[in-house]
Amino acid sequence: MGQQRRHRGRAITAVAAAGLMAVATGCSGGAAADGSGAEAPGKDASAGDVVRRSADALVRAGSSKARTSMEMASGGTRVTVRGAGVYDFREQRGRFDVVLPQDPAGGRARRPITELMSGGALYMKNRGAGVPADKWVRIETRSLSDGNLVTGGATDPLAAAELLRGARDVTYVGEERVAGTEVRHYRGVVDLRAAAKAASAGQRGAVGAAAAKGFSGGKVPFDVYLDERGRVRKLRQQFTVSNADVASTTLLYDFGVPTGVRLPAEKDIFAGKIAAP
Repeated sequence: MGQQRRHRGRAITAVAAAGLMAVATGCSGGAAADGSGAEAPGKDASAGDVVRRSADALVRAGSSKARTSMEMASGGTRVTVRGAGVYDFREQRGRFDVVLPQDPAGGRARRPITELMSGGALYMKNRGAGVPADKWVRIETRSLSDGNLVTGGATDPLAAAELLRGARDVTYVGEERVAGTEVRHYRGVVDLRAAAKAASAGQRGAVGAAAAKGFSGGKVPFDVYLDERGRVRKLRQQFTVSNADVASTTLLYDFGVPTGVRLPAEKDIFAGKIAAP
């Protein structure tokens, strides 16, 4: 029984770094005032309209700090991948340090993976076996069956909000507090095909790929918490991946913070074959 659980733990840890496995065949190539003047959702606005506009509110905000967690459950085993970083919603760029769970069989702790998110691409450093320490791995997010919603172990915050453009069956749950901020809690289900049709230009490829490939059965249940300006403060989404249930949670705060995210130069991108984690 113990050996069986260890095997399950290794398998679900691999799902936590699903995109790290997706490239195994080789690939190349507190809130500060944001000055946006954005209005709070009107009382007469429907719950669905408010939620579907939340991605636009983030773009108006400009940027924020973010914390992410991705919980995976399969066969009685549960692991959590955590990340922290910053995101520029206007430039559609983010930088995160993502910590994978320790190998259930023991051994030394894993080094954090540095991830850069940029619209249609995911860059990873400290990728692991076969990749030089000073090189980045680059993946086209539209080539992934999930559009990088779970691939890197941290859901792209803007991609997560873009999914809400396809929100359906939205209900208003009530007022709550998230990290000291008063928020409105909404619950519903995303229709991925509808989200892909409504997605902004920079996210259309990734969201469209997830919809076209039937990721998560085309449906994503969610709970979202919006502040008085309609900005996402907390977003929890439920995905189904293979035989695992994945819950991704994104927390956004310190809006308007400088980000300074720079993408790697071409010479710093690894073009060789990548070993499975």
